[in-house]
Amino acid sequence: MSTATYLAYDFPLLSMFWTMLWFFLWIMWFILLFRIIVDIFRDDQLSGWGKAGWLLFVILLPFLGVLVYVIARGKNMGHREIAQARAQQEAFDSYIRDTAGGRASSADELTKLARLKESGAITEEEFQRAKAKILSDSATAGAHQEPQSATAAGR
Repeated sequence: MSTATYLAYDFPLLSMFWTMLWFFLWIMWFILLFRIIVDIFRDDQLSGWGKAGWLLFVILLPFLGVLVYVIARGKNMGHREIAQARAQQEAFDSYIRDTAGGRASSADELTKLARLKESGAITEEEFQRAKAKILSDSATAGAHQEPQSATAAGR
């Protein structure tokens, strides 16, 4: 009356499923652990001793440390990440504005100039002088950028 008992792990397909499940859980664990470590260093409100304490807790007792950290400080992890992303975006935008010079394009300047002429704020002679200046400035800027684009095209 002895019947063989088969476990789910005895079937090859289920064995592969369980192996993959444990492997992905293990990867997710490391991702969570590293995100918490990065968050510990990212937090400006936490003192140096506080960072050292949390870091030791998370490294020496990883499962308990991560669980306690997520319960105690997990709510603000997203806020700190968003604040850092915004600061990086603002720094990038500022760099782009400074690098680009913040000048309007010659087409925009010509459009504004035409509106001034149509409204009667400037005369035809002033319009022609300003138009010539804008076009000469854009031609000069184009001449400075032309060798760079030719060099880039030759690569």
